[in-house]
Amino acid sequence: MKIDGPLYSDLADVGQEAVGRQEAGFDGVYSLEGSRDPFFPLLLASQAAPALDISTGIAVAFPRNPYHVACQAWDLQRFSGGRFSLGLGSQVRAHIERRFGVAFDRPAARMREYIMAVRAFFDCWQDGEALKFEGEFFRHTLMTPMFNPGPLDCGRPRIVLGALGPAMTAVAGQVADGLLVHPFNTVPFLRDVQLPAVNKSLAKAGRRREDFVFNVTAICITGANEEQMRAAYEGVRSLLAFYGSTPAYRRPMEAVGYGELQPELNKLTRENRWDELPQLVDDSLVEHFAVIGEPGQIGARLAERYAGLADRLGIYAPYAAEPGLWREVTDGTRRAFTEHDGNTA
Repeated sequence: MKIDGPLYSDLADVGQEAVGRQEAGFDGVYSLEGSRDPFFPLLLASQAAPALDISTGIAVAFPRNPYHVACQAWDLQRFSGGRFSLGLGSQVRAHIERRFGVAFDRPAARMREYIMAVRAFFDCWQDGEALKFEGEFFRHTLMTPMFNPGPLDCGRPRIVLGALGPAMTAVAGQVADGLLVHPFNTVPFLRDVQLPAVNKSLAKAGRRREDFVFNVTAICITGANEEQMRAAYEGVRSLLAFYGSTPAYRRPMEAVGYGELQPELNKLTRENRWDELPQLVDDSLVEHFAVIGEPGQIGARLAERYAGLADRLGIYAPYAAEPGLWREVTDGTRRAFTEHDGNTA
């Protein structure tokens, strides 16, 4: 089991953070598209910590032209020596239309074509194929030698897609190399909804499951002492309230009996009552969405929850924690998944 950790730092500190992740036993790092660009940090992380895989987790696709994304992915793959994965996502309608100011119509069909367009550039640069992509949303038909970066000795980047709804999850199975599971997930939703949807779309596309990565991101609550545990717990409670207020994220809540809470949370955001959101998230909901335990316990609990589901695991811990505890978490997690695989072989 490979384990990834997030990059949270500003550019000035991201190299140091990447080194810390590497020393803590992580196999890779992923960048987030929040208040920062997701591509720049990975360049610095790859240089500072050359043993780590790097990935965008995710970069919002639609505001970016497929050509721009293909170029950035190609450069990062070349610079890292083959350690880059291009993680793409659609975001939700409100942000695409009102924050980025671009179209969001038919997002699943648009994303499918978007990934195919990026692959057309990859095929052109790596294999010398003519660039001739003509779709409904994107058209790319000109590539002269001056603008062709040439093939990569390390091979083309993998493309993984962040998806939650059935249509976008099906797109991942049809055209991507893997699915990035949103951290706002529950086991019944993954087991009964997303994984079957992936398998169905893979079969329909004539693709093999073993060539596809089911990459689960797990929210973890841990700390070196009781005070840190409580701070982490309350931080995650607020995060879950924020995620739960988004209508598109209702399905994982429905899978554990909390579907009716989603419109209540959404109502508070529309009334600008953000501080009241966490009050509606009870302990049971937190336990459904987060893995909780001391650093030495987390690994076994992650394996208990995600073994047999996840091919690769991302740790999501959006709170301050002592750097030293993550080595215990990664070692314990890797050991627990290995023991589980041995017991089920």
